[in-house]
Amino acid sequence: MLEAMLFASVEPLTTRDMAERMPHGCDPAEALVHLRKRYEGRGVRLVHVGDAWAMRTAPDLGYLMSRETVETRKLSRAAIETLAIIAYHQPVTRAEIEEIRGVSVSRGTVDQLLEMEWIRFGRRKMTPGRPVTFVVTQEFLDHFGLESARDLPGLKELRAAGLLENRPPPGTMPKIGESDADEGEEAPGQNELFED
Repeated sequence: MLEAMLFASVEPLTTRDMAERMPHGCDPAEALVHLRKRYEGRGVRLVHVGDAWAMRTAPDLGYLMSRETVETRKLSRAAIETLAIIAYHQPVTRAEIEEIRGVSVSRGTVDQLLEMEWIRFGRRKMTPGRPVTFVVTQEFLDHFGLESARDLPGLKELRAAGLLENRPPPGTMPKIGESDADEGEEAPGQNELFED
């Protein structure tokens, strides 16, 4: 029953969704463990997406789907920066995003990310004015093949991929005798964007 639901569902299903559809007394969590083992090493896998489950093509066979038409939506640099800040700092308010970016966030940028369903409104902060927060969605995690936001690449992985420079940010100077490539050392403030 679980297998049928997962194959037929367009969106990932939570264990609660599955339990509601199954006969009383069935344990979807136990069935998921068995189903996940059954699909190990096969063409499709049972993957955990946020707090839900879905059937996905095995990563090594993704090339077989290359004929599939994919709608590409190019994000502006502002949208990419805003999305990264939300992903790495969630839950985060608009004011906190602006403080990290150093510029104001346009309403259109946030609206685009909301429309793509990559971010959603989170809980209100218990601070004066009770500002709304933003968090990433299961659609975001699913798109990037992540189980949770904790699986986002860290500073070292981003540097290794060439997405970050190895020099300190402007305004910080390494001590005499230190190089930017010293192991285990990071310039002050460089990892602030990538902390959970």
